[in-house]
Amino acid sequence: MDSNYNPKQIEPKWQQRWEESGAFKVTEDPSRPKYYCLEMYPYPSAALHMGHLRNYSIGDGIARYKRMQGYNVLYPMGYDAFGLPAENAAIKQKIDPETWTRSNIESIKAQQQEMGLSYDWSRQIQSLDADYYKWNQWIFLKLYERGLTLRESAIINWCPDCNTVLANEQVISGRCWRCSSVVEQKELKQWFFKITDYADELLSDLDSLDWPESVKLMQRNWIGRSEGTTINFNIADTGETIPIFTTRPDTVFGVTFMVFAPEHPLIKEWVEGTNYQAPFEDFLAEVQQEDKFQRIAADRDKKGLFIGKYAVNPLTGDKIPVFVGNFVIYEYGGGAVMAVPAHDQRDFEFAKVYDIPVKVVIQPEDMELDAYAMTEAYIDDGVLVNSGEFDGKNNRDAITGISEKLESMDLGSRTVNYKLMDWLISRQRYWGTPIPIIYCDNCGTVPVPIKDLPVSLPKDVEFTGSGNPLATSQTFIETTCPTCGGAARRETDTMDTFVDSSWYFFKYCSPSSEDVPFDREAASYWMPVDQYIGGIEHAILHLLYARFFTKALRDIGLTDVKEPFARLLTQGMVNKEAPYCEQCSRFLSPENFEGDSCSACGSKYIMKSAKMSKSLGNVVDPQVLMEKYGADASRFFILFGSNPERELEWSDTGIESVHKFLERTFRLLVEPPGPVKDTTDASDDYINFIINSTIKGATGAFEDLKLKDAINHIMKLVDELYDYARSPVNVELYDQGRRAITMLLSPITPHLCEEVWEFTGHDGFICQSRWPEYDTDVVSESSEFKWNMLQDLTDDIKEIIKVARITTPQVIRLVTAAGWKFELAGIFRQEFAKTKDRGQIMKALMSTDLKRYGKQVNQILGKYMDDPALAPSVDMGQEEEHNFLKSAIPILESHFGCKVELYLEEDSKEKKAANAVPGRSAIMIDSNLGQPQGDRL
Repeated sequence: MDSNYNPKQIEPKWQQRWEESGAFKVTEDPSRPKYYCLEMYPYPSAALHMGHLRNYSIGDGIARYKRMQGYNVLYPMGYDAFGLPAENAAIKQKIDPETWTRSNIESIKAQQQEMGLSYDWSRQIQSLDADYYKWNQWIFLKLYERGLTLRESAIINWCPDCNTVLANEQVISGRCWRCSSVVEQKELKQWFFKITDYADELLSDLDSLDWPESVKLMQRNWIGRSEGTTINFNIADTGETIPIFTTRPDTVFGVTFMVFAPEHPLIKEWVEGTNYQAPFEDFLAEVQQEDKFQRIAADRDKKGLFIGKYAVNPLTGDKIPVFVGNFVIYEYGGGAVMAVPAHDQRDFEFAKVYDIPVKVVIQPEDMELDAYAMTEAYIDDGVLVNSGEFDGKNNRDAITGISEKLESMDLGSRTVNYKLMDWLISRQRYWGTPIPIIYCDNCGTVPVPIKDLPVSLPKDVEFTGSGNPLATSQTFIETTCPTCGGAARRETDTMDTFVDSSWYFFKYCSPSSEDVPFDREAASYWMPVDQYIGGIEHAILHLLYARFFTKALRDIGLTDVKEPFARLLTQGMVNKEAPYCEQCSRFLSPENFEGDSCSACGSKYIMKSAKMSKSLGNVVDPQVLMEKYGADASRFFILFGSNPERELEWSDTGIESVHKFLERTFRLLVEPPGPVKDTTDASDDYINFIINSTIKGATGAFEDLKLKDAINHIMKLVDELYDYARSPVNVELYDQGRRAITMLLSPITPHLCEEVWEFTGHDGFICQSRWPEYDTDVVSESSEFKWNMLQDLTDDIKEIIKVARITTPQVIRLVTAAGWKFELAGIFRQEFAKTKDRGQIMKALMSTDLKRYGKQVNQILGKYMDDPALAPSVDMGQEEEHNFLKSAIPILESHFGCKVELYLEEDSKEKKAANAVPGRSAIMIDSNLGQPQGDRL
């Protein structure tokens, strides 16, 4: 066999063999443990980017590892095929969205296959298929039957020129992303899923998940459970009641004004035909230019407008002015807040700008606040004042009493509130799942009968960029009422594409199921997903919606699973340097710099790490990478760069180094060894330890999803096996090492390892072989200590040679510590387990015969206290350590190409011999420089 590594020949060969043999097809097998590995299924853009390469390399590495561990692994792939990009392509390129999307699916699938990903392609799904989205409609109808689907009015972003609804992401600085028209807020009837019915369960079940704490915290904050009181404020001249939720009913006596979101529908009604109408419309237009999340930022300027209305404080009877403010968002908390400027900094700042009275209702116990002299809000606890019957009480203690008073007067109630809103699923777009609803003048809102599903997307639509394309298809709109048989019209909204991705992981369990969305028994076997992999950007919406759907599907009897994803990995971004202007504090896209200077300010830019993006021009095309170096090298590099949860810094030279390493490894694995031997010595014991410790370390790293660490273990074994082969080798051990490398590397570089596996005479695929196991006797605690001690000794000798610039060491002299030092180490371990007090430990040491070595004991104890890891973890006596090092002398002599001598400290006349401690020999090196060099201590 040619020992030259040729991925262009190897990789297509094994991809074809895997496909022809159905190597990765799986079925339910109750006799075997299952493992469900899944990456978030992708939107099929035209090509893979580096984030995809990383995502899939991680998933495939885990799936292959688990197969070799004996698991029945489900590892499927599909495509999140609905969405706005296809509709935009239809507008710009005059191409059918389905044609555009299917072409992209074929393109991205070909690239995935070229990567050698071990998907069960027989389970492929794509959400654009009517056989898939009909089940979206089926689920919609089942949730409708349970009251979990409803139609209500909602404030939406409306572009008057495009005549369409815009998602928040399509509104840029208050303008339409497509035509730049000023976006309006409009109230429309929209369809919702009642995710709020599951708020408590969604919150409490987070505790059972093996997810990153940061993701669970984001979900907790998004759900936003808070206990408080809803207080009813009446509008003075209209009698309308405005319920306002607050977690601080103890401050209600200090409410001096109320602030509404300018988008609140009541405001427009209240100001219409008054002197406040024109200034309000100007204010609304200004506020809509701002990003909603920026509006509520703590450091944002607070702006407002009085609208001529007053509310009534329910407990004081005071009339308080009503404002609109830029810091209140309609979607949150009902779109109105009660303002207590004395005890809320945001309210305080607003009150100062608009000359609104400040009323103190909480006094600190050690001083008296003067409302007129306050320069900031008092936000700590204290004693209530100006609060009627509650004066003198601790404000926190009074919360219950004030809430009870409001309830007794029918002016409020204790409430559990959530930031979580019901899920608005209506989209005024074509390329999505049609909502299966019919409107009849006689019968009202009528769900499409299950037997009539799917409601298919029509082809006779017009893509103009204005309005909803579905509304242009009369053949779609005009239908017959299934209840009365009269003329009726279809709903023209489609579902949010998050619906498609909220249950697809169930569909993989039985993709050909025809009578129900998925087979319950198959789902019971495979679900939940054992390992889910995707970007942190999906930490909230996708993951929350998928959790809601799983619980809702359970409640309609489709599954007994309560959580979809048992374990979550959110991989870090792939970064690469890009031009950055420090003067302008921004990254520069190619059109923003010329030569080495920023076009805006003329200053020289620096190179700074940034997420790969087309706009910055710092993208590396995975396809180019694979064509030049092969899939295995690309996979290896993307996994070796950093562990999966960390960001990865791209290096153009790194991939070249990886390719060379794989060439070197391939030669090691297929070329015959040099001279061989029949006897065994310490070098054989050492390589046996390295083989087994590598298996142990790599296995642990795979279990912990630390794939970079696994690769590091394997690379070390490659280097050690090359070193071992410099002298005659024990063939059995040498082949054992090569086999371990091949198997451990298989999840990372599967093509290369299949080629080696076949060449070395094994039957079947390596990906279906059994993961190697390590010998527990060989990697026992004492054994690990000895060999790690030798490895540390080798590394320290290398460091001395490097620092002293020794080109040819002549003699390396080692000294084993004196016997009393081993006694000291043993006592230190015992005492350190009981106390960390240096004085107490020193006292225990001085109560023994070690007292005569007092000064030296104090020095060693100081080092042990500064770094307890310096104290040997294994109780090895002087004789055992010395004999072990004596047996290892041939290894050291082979490694450094010079004579190695070993002495006991008691027998050595070297001054530096005193530096020896248990587990760390003193080192002296006679070099070609003529002077002894050393040592590490």
